[in-house]
Amino acid sequence: MSSLVYSHDLGSLDFKCIHSWLATTYWSPGISLERVEKGFRASTVVVGAFSSGLQVGAGRALSDTTRFAYIADVFVDAEFRGRGIARQMTQMLLDHPLIAEADYCYLLTNDAQGVYKALGFEVPEIQGKLMRRPRPSNATPRLR
Repeated sequence: MSSLVYSHDLGSLDFKCIHSWLATTYWSPGISLERVEKGFRASTVVVGAFSSGLQVGAGRALSDTTRFAYIADVFVDAEFRGRGIARQMTQMLLDHPLIAEADYCYLLTNDAQGVYKALGFEVPEIQGKLMRRPRPSNATPRLR
């Protein structure tokens, strides 16, 4: 097996591959290729993991670079899981100069708490504070 290579280069990402993963996740089922690419291109920092030139993982962070950062879409191909790739990609996002100075870094996960607790994430007491606004049902999304 070849060694893993990590990159923050947006141009190195295989959006078709990333789309094939994210479209099957619980957090973005059925998302279109166009929305995946648009999201990654609008992110503050991206990271990809590669083996023998093939994409095996990806993730991204959105941030104002001072007060907050949000880690999103961290995903590793099933054949490469259990090797610390998700943790390494997340650490690379957290260490990036555009993210490293943020006061707080957030993420949401249903099933990977162990990956993120090892990086210093904790479950905050925010019951009743966190709010969200879904896209209004009468709004027509530009990209599906």
